[in-house]
Amino acid sequence: MKKHITHPYIINPTHLLTISVIGIGGTGTQVLSCLARINTGLISLGHPGIHVIAYDSDIVSESNIGRQMFSPTDLGVNKAISSITRINRFFGFDWEAVPENYNEKPSNFVITCTDNISSRIQVSNLFRKNTSFLNKSFDNNSLLYWLDFGNSKNIGQVVLGSAFHIGKLALKNVDQLFDLKSIKEEDQGPSCSLAEALTKQDMFINSTLAQLGCNILWKLISKGQIEQHGLFLNLETMNVKGIII
Repeated sequence: MKKHITHPYIINPTHLLTISVIGIGGTGTQVLSCLARINTGLISLGHPGIHVIAYDSDIVSESNIGRQMFSPTDLGVNKAISSITRINRFFGFDWEAVPENYNEKPSNFVITCTDNISSRIQVSNLFRKNTSFLNKSFDNNSLLYWLDFGNSKNIGQVVLGSAFHIGKLALKNVDQLFDLKSIKEEDQGPSCSLAEALTKQDMFINSTLAQLGCNILWKLISKGQIEQHGLFLNLETMNVKGIII
């Protein structure tokens, strides 16, 4: 089985690895929790760890409480600010929250947890125009990996791709596996209640995807290699199929 060897800079960086998380909703809140655990684990292994910047312009509504990781005290508060504040207080981190849409500021990892194609096309364009991976030196603006989460009601997928295309190091990004521009989105709009939200996305589809996807990220950084760079999940049939490199 083919293996992807992690880019050397990710294994031994000169600073905290930077991770931009776009979309702090059903999946994004779960991913942030997983990233906090990953950071704690990496530090215990002697790695510098990670610094996360969360982007979301939306505020917490009643329909978000229960399926997403928000409580009644978060109502009316920006999602990114609420989630990052909670994590920073719990773990003692100094991660950042940006209460706006992603501003295309490059980081070592970009993680998309949004429910629209336009944000993925935005990141796709950023990867194409960013050539920092061609430089001999790397820093916290060197864009190296893109981890994408996507799902419908009870099925979903995770794809980890790389921004560099050097020999056997390359991993296909989600925009290389799927034609994003050909996908037609349904405008579901905001839900008025948790019950209505659950008709659109099952209770545990986001948290299950987040756990499985972040496990790939954990292996990439802590183990230095991976054999699958994504997966397909079907909660209806309880089936998980890895995307082989």
